[in-house]
Amino acid sequence: MNDFSHNELSSMTDKALIELIGKFVQWHRLNQNLSQSDVASSARVSRSTLSLLERGEKVRIDSLIQILRVLDLLYVLEAFQIKEELSPLEYAKLRRKQRKQASPKRVEEKDEDDLGW
Repeated sequence: MNDFSHNELSSMTDKALIELIGKFVQWHRLNQNLSQSDVASSARVSRSTLSLLERGEKVRIDSLIQILRVLDLLYVLEAFQIKEELSPLEYAKLRRKQRKQASPKRVEEKDEDDLGW
């Protein structure tokens, strides 16, 4: 498979990106020695939908997800995960609040009038 940089991908047309996805799916399907009918049946899409995808035509996103699932390719969606990141300023504030050492335990002082009964 080809390795594309961010700049190369962003300069591609939508049609070229759809064709890239189609080639990706087809390459993996063939490497797994699966026919279009087998994958389409398992993904519960028509064979023509899979064929359209592999030829670089538009298909519904839910069909793409079902096909990726059957081919065990859902890992490609990891790029869509949102990861919370701390800014350097937030990190510094957290570090400042972090305890540096333990303090001695405080013993409660009893009232002198309290005889404990």
